[in-house]
Amino acid sequence: MNPHPKSTDLYGVREGEITVELPSSFDAGIYFIGRIRTPWTRREDCPKNAGESDTICRVEVDPLYAKALDKVETCTNLILLYWMDRARRDLIIQRPRHYAEGRGTFALRSPVRPNPIALSVVKLDKVEGTTLFVRNIDCLDNTPLLDIKPYFASVDAKPDAAVGWHRDHDQDSTARPRESGDPESKTGLPPSRE
Repeated sequence: MNPHPKSTDLYGVREGEITVELPSSFDAGIYFIGRIRTPWTRREDCPKNAGESDTICRVEVDPLYAKALDKVETCTNLILLYWMDRARRDLIIQRPRHYAEGRGTFALRSPVRPNPIALSVVKLDKVEGTTLFVRNIDCLDNTPLLDIKPYFASVDAKPDAAVGWHRDHDQDSTARPRESGDPESKTGLPPSRE
């Protein structure tokens, strides 16, 4: 039995996407340090990008790591790393719904990747014991938490950063037009993977 949960039966492969057979074993192990509690139980209900949601969510840190939270309440923003445990892992070319052509997985922010690690810069509202109350997260309820780091605007913000293919999207005449009943039409962006 292959130890890799591929979740290939959860979400299909779109036309133009390419899958790869995953390695038969893992290279490393991780510890989940807690769970993220959100109101979203279906992928299509999640905000497309973390910054699009002002919903207050809970980050429940395992009591084993309580002392590791010392002084975290002094941070206005945190970086959360989490494991998108319900995402498929075998796509290397993905075709976002709002683009006509596929793109490499490592050029996208999609949760679908060989190691489904996600990152969000969250606004910390308050800390109660080992529970953090945060805004600006975009994951399903009960998502495993990998790590918490302080966000330093002085070194983490890169105002000149650009993703060329995304920046040039408006000039892409082959992009599929959005229709009024399309779930993408509310925000101009798709509800699930990029």
